[in-house]
Amino acid sequence: MSHLDMMGCKKRKRGERVFRFKTFGENGYPIEFDGSFLENVKALLELGQSESSSCIGVPCWSFELEINRQPPLHVLLYVIEEPIEASLSHHCKHCLYVGWGQHLICNKKYHFLLLSKDVTPASLIFKGDSIDANPVKVKLNLMEAHGHTMHGVFHSNGFGHLMCINGLESGSDLPGFQIMDFWDRLCTGLKARKVSLNDVSNKRGMELRLLHGLAYGEPWFGRWGYKFGRGSYGVTLPMYKKAIEAIQGMPLTLLIHHLGNSGHDVLLISSRYQSLLDRTLVGIGDLFHFMLELTTRVPKSNFVDSYYSPGFLLENACRWSPKRVEMATRVIVEALKRAEFRWISRQEVRDAARAYIGDTGLLDFVLKSLGNHVVGKYLIRRNLNPVTKVLEYCLEDVSKASVESEGSVTSSSNLRTRSKITRVQLMKDMFCVYKRIFKERELGTNTCISDNVSLAARIILDSRYLIKEYVGDWPSKLELGLGGKFKLFCTVLLRDTARCEWKTKLMPPYECIVLKENATVNELKVEVERTFQELYWGLKSFVAESIVNLNTSGSEMVFGLVEVGCRLVFEGSIQEQGAIARDAYECGADGGCVVDCACGAKEDDGERMIACAVCEVWQHTWCVQIPNSEEVPGIFLCERCEQVIMVLPSLP
Repeated sequence: MSHLDMMGCKKRKRGERVFRFKTFGENGYPIEFDGSFLENVKALLELGQSESSSCIGVPCWSFELEINRQPPLHVLLYVIEEPIEASLSHHCKHCLYVGWGQHLICNKKYHFLLLSKDVTPASLIFKGDSIDANPVKVKLNLMEAHGHTMHGVFHSNGFGHLMCINGLESGSDLPGFQIMDFWDRLCTGLKARKVSLNDVSNKRGMELRLLHGLAYGEPWFGRWGYKFGRGSYGVTLPMYKKAIEAIQGMPLTLLIHHLGNSGHDVLLISSRYQSLLDRTLVGIGDLFHFMLELTTRVPKSNFVDSYYSPGFLLENACRWSPKRVEMATRVIVEALKRAEFRWISRQEVRDAARAYIGDTGLLDFVLKSLGNHVVGKYLIRRNLNPVTKVLEYCLEDVSKASVESEGSVTSSSNLRTRSKITRVQLMKDMFCVYKRIFKERELGTNTCISDNVSLAARIILDSRYLIKEYVGDWPSKLELGLGGKFKLFCTVLLRDTARCEWKTKLMPPYECIVLKENATVNELKVEVERTFQELYWGLKSFVAESIVNLNTSGSEMVFGLVEVGCRLVFEGSIQEQGAIARDAYECGADGGCVVDCACGAKEDDGERMIACAVCEVWQHTWCVQIPNSEEVPGIFLCERCEQVIMVLPSLP
């Protein structure tokens, strides 16, 4: 019988402590993050609710996070510690794809999950193994799951990967930007080193890395500091930058001319939005930038001509009748009119309306829903005062000329036109332009202009792997700490005892070693061995033999020989030579497969590949004219080997 208790996981008693979602991960909340990455993770988990070991089979903690107090909305953050023995594979393919194949394999991974609705940690166990058979060999199916609200994984050395985020369109209670804010705070607080992600985000059929690249010159994740990390099909950073510049500056009139019949729709849509501006939309980037900025300013619902119609408020579930909502709307608008079109605080509006409406819950609901909506001939603006941090409201008459926030004067006809464009219509227009330019190519329209646009778009879409560096080099100078302790930064250099040669692979990143003031060199060696043995699977039997940049005996005091914050490199070897020693790196024992593709790729980038049956060199299937819609052939000969075989003399 299996020990998986699914119902037990769902109905377990929750801890009393609830954490604030919007500040979770900030320094000082819920803890002071003042150690290394691994130390910070351990300190954080001490505050978590430990889950029953029978529920998932590996250490698991949960945190209850409060998103809203009224109406109450909570979400559960699960942290699952995955030892290497419980992994489906010792090697991390995501490290390989972003160029971290020379990293040593870590002993543990930490999965941070905001689970989707009706999902329990027990459902993440790989079904092919039974916990009863061997509890140590529990196989987690975490890496293959992509439907969670958020899934991020960290290696114990501080390098991590954001596996997925799913916002409102995927059924989550949280929008994507709030999930990213949470993830970014978490990485910053824990002092992660570098984090990568595979940007496959899209919105209503439009790839965001292309859409935001057009509008802002960077992907959507660029708002949080994620930048080009590695491209597929040999794409490099200079190629990516040139593609962005070329496609952003492509003149609209020139492109429309070369789009053939499809250009007619693009012309009509661009003219509609051009009428809202007093400046010219010159390039494709200008048009998409304006449309994306406009999505935050236009109402969601259709423009309504009735003066005090509450229709846009009743789209959401509402416990008040339409008549009462309409009356509250009328009172609030009249209160704002008496303010003579100046900004007044939410509390002032509420107090003025309470003289006529006694139901404060109704007033709060209407005030919350009215912001930036058109009611009759008035646009009700809502804004957060940057000084007082108080919500303020203002009434704007859209039947008169008005000065916009950007400082440009817009005619009343433009304002009325803008108020009649709904967010639904705007998204339809944006998708139509996107589809006409990037997805539909009519026969006979393969001109130089359209080919250049397609090539630039392909380069941007092939730049999926993004990286953000959270913690770079350690500070060059550190003061002596409290209690007579000081810090050194150490790494190790492995020696192959069989050949007496030093490994050419990269050294692990420096780790902070804390020592007492009277510690000796031998004690420092022991601490370095303990630290790196705890972090890395291939260094479980590592023995430090000497210090490369320090000539000293083991009995000497460290303090005085080196300065606080000094960097030391320890030479050493692995005592247990075998599979672990040979296969200690993410790229594998032989350095990974040999890649030499016509596109310029020299390493595995995660795209579909095929190996030559003779030389065993890998190439992209796309680059050797095998469409993605076709199966990979069982036997394949590369062009070089095929030519060699062709010139060989035939057998008698």
